[in-house]
Amino acid sequence: MLSGRRLDLLDPSPFDIEIEDIAHGLARVARWNGQTIGEHAFSVAQHSCVVEELAAHIHPGLEPRWRLAALLHDASEYVIGDMISPFKAALGVSYKAFETRLEDAIHVRFGLPVKTPVEIKKLIKAADKACAYFEATQLAGFTEPEALGFFGAPPARYHLTIDPLPPAQAQARYVERYRILSEAMGVLPGPDAWHTE
Repeated sequence: MLSGRRLDLLDPSPFDIEIEDIAHGLARVARWNGQTIGEHAFSVAQHSCVVEELAAHIHPGLEPRWRLAALLHDASEYVIGDMISPFKAALGVSYKAFETRLEDAIHVRFGLPVKTPVEIKKLIKAADKACAYFEATQLAGFTEPEALGFFGAPPARYHLTIDPLPPAQAQARYVERYRILSEAMGVLPGPDAWHTE
C-alpha cells in the first residue's frame, strides 16, 4: 500500500489497514467499470459517501457507527476492485470467503462489530440500491423504467444530481467523512487519516 503497509490478502490484519489507503484506492476504482458519461469516472469513494448520506436519509438519527459502516460498505474494493454481482457469484464461495475476511479486518480496524446487524445490512443495501438507481439513470444510460426494474424506486424526498469528482477530490471527501464520523463515535483517527494528498 502507498502508506508503506504490507497487507496479506489471504490473512488480512487490521493493523495493516489505513483509511488513507482505502480512500486512495476507492477514489481510483470506477463504478460501472468506467462505462459512464462525464469527464471523470464515478468512483467507489464518491459512491460510498452518497450511500452513507442515503442511509441517514432513510433512517434519520442513524448512529455514527452505522453511518461509518455505510461509508465502509465497499471498503474491501480498495484491494479487490469493484466487481459486478453476477461475476462475484460466478467466482463462487472462495471469493466470498476472501472478501469476508477482508471486510472483517476492516471492521475490526475501525471499531465496528465484525458482523453487522441484519437490519443495518438491509438499510445499507437499500441505500446502495438507491444510489445505483441515480447512477444508472444519470451516468450509465438506463431509462427510468429500466432502473426501477433493477434497483427499485429511490427514497421519497431524496434528490441527487451526480457530478463525478476527480480522484483527489473524491479521496479527500471520503477521508473527511471518515474523520467526522470517527469523531462522532469518540474514536480518534490515526495520523494517516489526516493526510489527504
